[in-house]
Amino acid sequence: MDIGSVNGGYANAAAQDAFCPSGSTCTISIIYDQSPNKNDLQPAPSGGNNVNPDIPATATDLKTTLGGHEVYGLWIKPGMGYRAGCTGCGVATAKGTATGDQPETEYMVTSQIGLVDGCCFDYGNAEKDAQDDGNGNAEAVYFGGGVVWGTGSPGGHNNGPWVMADLENGLFAGLTTAGSTQDIPTNMALKKNFVTAVVVGDTATQNSNMGRFALYGADATAGTLLTLYDGIRPTTGYVPMRKQGSIVLGIAGDNSIGGGGQWFEGVMASGAATVATLSSLQANIVSVRYGN
Repeated sequence: MDIGSVNGGYANAAAQDAFCPSGSTCTISIIYDQSPNKNDLQPAPSGGNNVNPDIPATATDLKTTLGGHEVYGLWIKPGMGYRAGCTGCGVATAKGTATGDQPETEYMVTSQIGLVDGCCFDYGNAEKDAQDDGNGNAEAVYFGGGVVWGTGSPGGHNNGPWVMADLENGLFAGLTTAGSTQDIPTNMALKKNFVTAVVVGDTATQNSNMGRFALYGADATAGTLLTLYDGIRPTTGYVPMRKQGSIVLGIAGDNSIGGGGQWFEGVMASGAATVATLSSLQANIVSVRYGN
């Protein structure tokens, strides 16, 4: 059953409840792209780090409220994941996503609840072949403890969760002036039940040809957007980027399925959004009243 929308765009939770009562075994087999690009997400096919197709999420696991309306989010658990625009996805190329070193902006609304600190709870741009094609072939927004890669402040993988960028073969909370990926002082943990997480991937020509990426985050229910990092890219294969334009949700570019978390909404857009645009986005997210 396709679940549509009611009341100005809220998902029709009542229709889902009638078709799929609590305790049932219903799963989410497709997540419809709300843009004209029709980059619909479906359970991911096999990849380099998981030879089996991914499991779809249980439809009834994550009920919440949004502006007084009951809605469902997506609770990703290890073994689950979605993809669009890849070999085995039905459509080999996603439409309108950034490729190569083109700039892009990605955001998701997520949570500190339900996080599993394995690789990798991502949403964003990844390889079309579901393989690890090397540094710079992916660029996705990640939320969590950093697994075995970078950390925000304070350091230590148990002190997150942080907003980071998965750039392939590394989760980056930023870079220190000494070039370290650990304990990035500006990237504070966001221990909130609803979190706005943003990655802006800019071009190699920025920062005197050292490239640029930026991370932003906030409580999705109140407050202003915080700049968690805005600076150069790692130097070892990330300048320029080689993004392939596939879309992943809940998994890494090579179909690594060890991570988990909660996902409520997300957007991938072309171009590097300004702080003013992102601040307007945050104000809009706050206005719809997650959890109320």
